[in-house]
Amino acid sequence: MNTDEHRLNVRAALHQLCASVCICGFIVSPVLAQATKPTVLASTPNQVTGEEITPAQQEAVRRGLSWLSTHQNRDGGFGAMNGPVSHAGITALAGLAFMQAGNLPGRGQYGDNVTKCLNFVLAHCQESGLIASDQSHGPMYGHGFATLFLGEVYGMTQDEAVKEKLQRAVRLIERTQNHEGGWRYQPVPYDADISVTICQVMALRAARDAGIKVEKEVVDKSIKYVISCQNDDGGFSYVANQGGGSGFARSAAGVSSLYYAGVFEGDNVKRGLNYLKQFQPSKSGAADAAAEGHYFYGHYYAVQAMFLAGGDYWSQWYPAVRDQLISRQDKTTGKWSGDFNDDYATAMALIVLQMPNRYLPVYTGKGPGS
Repeated sequence: MNTDEHRLNVRAALHQLCASVCICGFIVSPVLAQATKPTVLASTPNQVTGEEITPAQQEAVRRGLSWLSTHQNRDGGFGAMNGPVSHAGITALAGLAFMQAGNLPGRGQYGDNVTKCLNFVLAHCQESGLIASDQSHGPMYGHGFATLFLGEVYGMTQDEAVKEKLQRAVRLIERTQNHEGGWRYQPVPYDADISVTICQVMALRAARDAGIKVEKEVVDKSIKYVISCQNDDGGFSYVANQGGGSGFARSAAGVSSLYYAGVFEGDNVKRGLNYLKQFQPSKSGAADAAAEGHYFYGHYYAVQAMFLAGGDYWSQWYPAVRDQLISRQDKTTGKWSGDFNDDYATAMALIVLQMPNRYLPVYTGKGPGS
């Protein structure tokens, strides 16, 4: 089977998935729906024109995937940070980067790499439901990314072994939500911040899209928490109700949280998007300097928010970040560097660049063709 035929099969499987499960968004309570005051953001949300994918983008993705595939560790993982053990969250992001190119476990040019990522993540699923291989960097970050990855794999393969681990991971997320509605570094319902919260909200969305039961109350509480983090300028603070200033990465996370929790329209979303627009990559570099902190994390969520918003939000943002990422790629190796390590930066950059592919249901928000 050639590459084009394989990609058509992957897309067909994705459409079949969308037809068999409800992926049009979580049902939001009437109270929360009123709080967001419906406002039309774009006449064509979730649409790509085909012009986003350029020869330079294709070449950057090709070289990036090639570099990532040759740097997978012997244990099947990626992103070893302290010692020889790989990181479950970064391994999951690498797996998603390969899947964004149309690969599935055992299928496609990088199918073996996806299989190794999956086996590593499954091997680090604990009895409690926590997915972690490295406890030193706040395991709930990695748990959220790993649960997201399992949700996408299960949705595309219906593998029962994956389903069992995914269900446990979802139950852990539900158990560890704090009284405000958010999550933080450790798997206990004690504290919360916007950065860890988006990881869990997105994981729950992926699981629900794949047919896993997610408690509606958990989602409703998460929306209340995210809204409580929003400032008057439309941006988001790191934690709720403490007067912290807005910032690019956490505001991108805040807007994405609302989308993935099922809030697709409203003043909260619109103000958040308008706040983010000031950080659109530019040739002058003025916006880029302010967005440098947590660069890849911020752009990972920002490109999703802009795609889900559609219209001018997407058509202006994606080409700008695409061209910037291409310019930042190591021309010798094909990797990207920054934030935690090269594995993380490269995986994040590839996911951002491949957003127009629309292969993974979670990144499309409302499903293909909606």
